[in-house]
Amino acid sequence: MTGFVRNIGRAVLNFLASLGRISLFTLAAIRWTFFPPYYWQQLWRQMLDIGYYSLPVVGLTTLFSGMVLALQSYTGFARFSAEDTVATVVVLSVTRELGPVLAGLMVAGRIGASMAAEIGTMRVTDQIDALDTLSTRPMQYLVAPRIMAGTLCLPFLVLIGDIIGVFGGYIVGVYRLGFNPSIYLSRTLEYLEISDITLGLVKAAVFGFLIALMGCYHGYHSGRGAEGVGRATTNAVVSSSILILIANYLVTALYFGV
Repeated sequence: MTGFVRNIGRAVLNFLASLGRISLFTLAAIRWTFFPPYYWQQLWRQMLDIGYYSLPVVGLTTLFSGMVLALQSYTGFARFSAEDTVATVVVLSVTRELGPVLAGLMVAGRIGASMAAEIGTMRVTDQIDALDTLSTRPMQYLVAPRIMAGTLCLPFLVLIGDIIGVFGGYIVGVYRLGFNPSIYLSRTLEYLEISDITLGLVKAAVFGFLIALMGCYHGYHSGRGAEGVGRATTNAVVSSSILILIANYLVTALYFGV
């Protein structure tokens, strides 16, 4: 019994210590984002990697999600003779929920792992210590541009993903389910409000920040050797994915005042 309580206490203390390290790392990363010098070349490279090169993955994910959502909505609402609400359900679901969450999870798997592996390799090969020797702050050179790029790029990715996802629902609705194109478009725009799009973009900015933060944190504190880098990569993807789902609920609850 004593050993069981000791293990629980050790787990709680380790969790609190990790939470403290992450909090201090977050404050340092945010602080150095607003202080010169600014490494614009690093920022541009990260924006290209996070934004442009993630477009195919996000586009395909949202396209088929919109198509599946249209099919599922139609088969469900047909039981209540409410097929005309399919377009509204697709556009609201994609812009409010599916677009930001799916894009965030896909970018977390692609970019979060990449950041953790890159920075973790630099930690293992002492390149981060070399930056200190050259009077270059690693937090300012490695972490700040990635966090800024993630926060700025993911809303644009989600906006494009929303358009593609709604277009996927339009394809299925018109060419598979036989909806009139003009009626489907009017139903799509009838109940869509700016606040629905804004909610998705706010979520995307929060998700982008969390993805970059977790990727940088786990890479920066990577263990030695290939095993340490691999563990950091796994932890970055898992932690960012969990935080995306938690933040999704919190942002939604705050937005609607629930």
